[in-house]
Amino acid sequence: MRPAALKSLAAEIGFTDVRICRADEAWAAGERLAEFVAEGRHGSMAWMEETLERRQHPTSMWPDAKSAVVVAMNYGPDADPLPLLERKSEGVISVYAQNTDYHDLIKKRLKQLARAFVAETGAEVKVFVDTAPLMEKPLAAKAGMGWQGKHTNLVSREHGSWLFLGVMLTTAELDADVAETDHCGSCRACLDICPTQAFPGPYQIDARRCISYLTIEHKGPIPVEFRPMMGNRIYGCDDCLAVCPWNKFAATAQEAAFHPRAELKGPLLSELAALDDTDFRQVFTASPIKRIGRDRFVRNVLIAIGNSGDASLLPSIETCLTDASPLVRGMAVWAFFRLAPDLAAERAASFLAGESEENVRAEWADGLDRTR
Repeated sequence: MRPAALKSLAAEIGFTDVRICRADEAWAAGERLAEFVAEGRHGSMAWMEETLERRQHPTSMWPDAKSAVVVAMNYGPDADPLPLLERKSEGVISVYAQNTDYHDLIKKRLKQLARAFVAETGAEVKVFVDTAPLMEKPLAAKAGMGWQGKHTNLVSREHGSWLFLGVMLTTAELDADVAETDHCGSCRACLDICPTQAFPGPYQIDARRCISYLTIEHKGPIPVEFRPMMGNRIYGCDDCLAVCPWNKFAATAQEAAFHPRAELKGPLLSELAALDDTDFRQVFTASPIKRIGRDRFVRNVLIAIGNSGDASLLPSIETCLTDASPLVRGMAVWAFFRLAPDLAAERAASFLAGESEENVRAEWADGLDRTR
C-alpha cells in the first residue's frame, strides 16, 4: 500500500491527519526523556522510570520496526474553555475528558487501518494509543504533523493544539514525510499562563507542578502550595493549549463522541461533592475520569470548593468531613478553613479528638495555625 493510498483510507476511516516517519533512525527525544526522569520531574509516575529504556526509542520496544504511521483525530472544543474558569461554583474538566474515552475509539479505527494495510502488504504491524512505552508526540513531530511547542505538546499549523494521537509501527519501509519545523517564534503565551509555573523553561515541563498531573496522576493529598492555584480545575488543565495562537486554525471536533456531554461542561461542584462510589461510576462510565476513582476526584472537587469563595457550598464540605476516605476528609478540612476559617477553628477540637488518620490531623493543625 503506497503512502497516498494509506492516507486516503485513513481519512475515510475518520482520522484528521496521518503522517509517516522512519522508526529506526536516531533522535534526540530519548536523551530529553532521560534528563526529565533524572531530574525527578516525572513525580510519582514510577512507570516512566521503570520503562525508560524501552521508551527512549521505538526500536527499543520493537527492534524490527522500520516505519511509524502517526494518526491524529481532532477534538477541538466549540468555544474557548478559559472563560469557564470564572464560574467558580462549577467544575472545569479538561476538554479531552468531557465525553467518551478516546483510547478505545481511536484504537478501534487504527486497528481497522492496520488490518487493511496488512492485507495488502503482508507486513507486520503493532498499534498504540497512549498505552505503551512509546513517545507519540516526538514521532508526530518527526513525521511532519506538527512540532512540540514550548509547552511540550504537539502544535499543528492546520489543526492547532487539539489532537489525539495514535501510532502504527510496521516492518514495512515506507516513504517518510518531511519533519515539521518549530513555529513558536518569540511567543511564550503557554508559559506565562500556567497557574503553577510548571515550565522551568521553554520546551521543559516539571510534572510535579502541572495541574493535569496533580489532578489525574497524583494519588495522595495535593501539596498545599498548589491548591489555591488550581482554581476550579477538577480534572486536567487546558490553559497552555487553549491560549496557543495557532488555535485560530483549529476546528470544532467532527466526531460526535468528542462533543462534550452537557452534564460535564460546567458541572455544579455541590453535586459532584455528593457522589458516592456507585454514583461516580455511573456518571463517568466510559469516561477517562473513571480511572482516577471517586476519592481522588472528590479530593479535586473539594479543592475547587475551597477556592470558590461561595459560602453556600459549606454544607457540601461538612458532609465530606466525615467521609470514609481520609483523602476526602483531609481536603474537606482544607476547604472548610478556606471558606469559613472561624467556624472551622471552633469545630477543630471535636474533630481532632476523634481523628486517627495522620494526613487529616495534619490538615486540621495547619488550618488552625493559619487562623491564629
